[in-house]
Amino acid sequence: MAQKTDTTFLKKLLESKPELFSGVLKHPSKNEVQVMYTQVNRDQNNKPSFKTFGYRLNPHRYFYPASTVKLAAVIFALEKVNELKVPGLTAYSTMITDTAFKGQTAVNEDKSAADGKPTLAHYIKKVLLTSDNDAYNRLFEFIGRAEINNKLKKYGITESRILNRLAIGDGGESEKNTNPIRFYNGNKLIYSQAAQYDPKDYPLQLTNLIVGKGYMDSNEQLVTKPYSFENKNVFTIKDQQNLMKRLMMPEAFTAKERFNLKAEDYQLIYTYMSKLPTESDYPKYDEQEFWPTYAKMLFYGRDKNAVIEPNIRIFDKYGDSYGFIIDNAYIVDFKHNVEFFLTAVVQSNEDGIYNDGKYEYETVCYPFMKNLGRTIYEYELQRKKMNEPNLSRYVMNYK
Repeated sequence: MAQKTDTTFLKKLLESKPELFSGVLKHPSKNEVQVMYTQVNRDQNNKPSFKTFGYRLNPHRYFYPASTVKLAAVIFALEKVNELKVPGLTAYSTMITDTAFKGQTAVNEDKSAADGKPTLAHYIKKVLLTSDNDAYNRLFEFIGRAEINNKLKKYGITESRILNRLAIGDGGESEKNTNPIRFYNGNKLIYSQAAQYDPKDYPLQLTNLIVGKGYMDSNEQLVTKPYSFENKNVFTIKDQQNLMKRLMMPEAFTAKERFNLKAEDYQLIYTYMSKLPTESDYPKYDEQEFWPTYAKMLFYGRDKNAVIEPNIRIFDKYGDSYGFIIDNAYIVDFKHNVEFFLTAVVQSNEDGIYNDGKYEYETVCYPFMKNLGRTIYEYELQRKKMNEPNLSRYVMNYK
């Protein structure tokens, strides 16, 4: 697994298409571009091995990972259920969240679920379909901050950290305290988890933490000082892709290195990672708000008018915040037997003001991601392989 990452191939490939990439390649530092592409080569028994290519990868140069951290929470929440070994406790048990610290909120129902009951499985669906923030926060509270970071380390994800809930201004003592939770099957209490406290800090050596020339504060007032990303989540491109490889191809790893997931856990994750919001009944989404390519940055560029390729499925977790667009994807074409991993970040914030909602997503970031995904896909279409892959395990039932 410790093969060296090629650092020239991607640069040459992108430079060979100036009509698509020259705008960003002229100042890749300003646009904070990092890309990791991994080819999958299978032996005669369909066992995969990897060949990886990088462009400007730098684990110490900070970018805000936004919602990409949610995939780790999905995996670790299901692992925790399996490790607790509580009779009757499943991802489908009713999950009641209580409060025990200032600012915490409770959950007793979930109107987007078919039966109106909150469950880990339904939170996972919402995280993977449309990157629901509250759903992620509930997974974070169940796993607990200390366990999340211990798990990252356990799986060799050593350049990253996950510190807080999202979209509620979580920080300081509040992020160290997580809610008490109870699980029920019907009216029967199955498991009760006390409130947790994580006293640790998770320091990392990072650059690019103080950025821009100003930011909008919580009162919508402009502060004319650089913005600080100190004490926020970190999820490097390499760590993101390593998590994805382990998730999509556990057979490439030793038994000890694999996630503690059951077949039905993989099925749940694979289905909702690759399902389009418009294919979902519970939750049911408004197509104007969550169109088919809403969660697909690579290959589709979140284009509302994109024609969906029926043979292609994208298993991914994206993030978008502070001008950063990130996508961590495993892309499959069942018709042409194409498969590859692609993880990338790009940013555009021309005015240098953070938190003002004014970023060049439509003109810079989305086109870059779309063109990048399609360029790699086209390369993969003509790449010669020793053995054709059998991709049948990734064919999901979206009914």
